[in-house]
Amino acid sequence: MLYNNPRHPKKKPTNTQEMVTHYHTHHHLAPNQCGSCLVQPIDAPLPLVWSLVRRFDNPQAYKRFVKSCSICAGDGGIGSVREVHVVSGLPAGRSTERLETLDDDSHVMSFSIVGGDHRLENYRSTTTVHENGDGGDGKTVVIESYVVDVPAGSSKEDTRLFADTIIGCNLRSLARVTEKMAYAS
Repeated sequence: MLYNNPRHPKKKPTNTQEMVTHYHTHHHLAPNQCGSCLVQPIDAPLPLVWSLVRRFDNPQAYKRFVKSCSICAGDGGIGSVREVHVVSGLPAGRSTERLETLDDDSHVMSFSIVGGDHRLENYRSTTTVHENGDGGDGKTVVIESYVVDVPAGSSKEDTRLFADTIIGCNLRSLARVTEKMAYAS
């Protein structure tokens, strides 16, 4: 298990509601920040979904806006830095991102954007993966939340809409990819 949460370094959440409250509730947004939380149900087992989400070195496995990714520092664990190149047509070409949290036991991953040629300053995203329902029925819920600075000349609504659109597309793609993999086996 790799656990790294500076807000609560010793208390580890034990159920889905605690995890949502712990990782996806942003009470301390600065006046120049916005954030959101998106939820994606997936008809595939949690271990399969987590196996793609946790791959910091391979976001292009399901993120369709990612053209390529390479690890620039670290071994893929906490503190590693990746350089992501995005497909043309987006208002960016590359993003430099650091892995902040990777917890294989609780299925939590978070990263921060630390550089690049885009307008997402002080962006931090957290993704958690949960079993949907009782008894491990092969269904999963993925929750992704983020906090980001609102760029000068933009509104909170426009910034949130942009980030929500990208994340929503990524989560729907994750559902398609993992459901296809689950049905193929």
